[in-house]
Amino acid sequence: MRQRLMEATVECLVELGWAGTTTTVVSQRAGVSRGAQLHHFPTKQDLVVAAVGHLTERRREDMRREAEDLPDAGRTRAILEILSRQYTSPVFFAALELWVAARTDAELRESVAPLERRVGRETHSYALELLGVDEARGDNRQIVQATLDLLRGLGLAASLSDDAKRRAAVLDSWAVILDNELEMS
Repeated sequence: MRQRLMEATVECLVELGWAGTTTTVVSQRAGVSRGAQLHHFPTKQDLVVAAVGHLTERRREDMRREAEDLPDAGRTRAILEILSRQYTSPVFFAALELWVAARTDAELRESVAPLERRVGRETHSYALELLGVDEARGDNRQIVQATLDLLRGLGLAASLSDDAKRRAAVLDSWAVILDNELEMS
């Protein structure tokens, strides 16, 4: 039941936005009673933050499985593709709805900000691991952070239109830059 609530919440955020996502709609979509939903998540804020956090973790597990089969040739480009999908996934678009709502809602921001910081740290750490670099060497920390910022920006662009072709061209070029600029361990 909890899993159904999590998935229904993210679906609602993506399809209906923050304002259109209500606990009643989520309960109906998940096929659970309103009472059962309220037992697990007393407020919309509790439900939404938990759902985005939970599904972000599940998405990270999916990325780890994808990374098991990275090719030797074109490895950096393949890593960028894996990371890029994190920023074009329904979970990212659901999180985006939260960020926008939290910008003007102090109470929501108090819940969202720690989640965003944790996810940001974990994603940065995972990118370092995938790329096989030590963040203490040279400008690696800044370069990896710039990479994640670039991918987030490309994800924002994808929220408005399908820009897969442009994104692929940017990632092709960025992979060459990373291969030349990162100081390998």
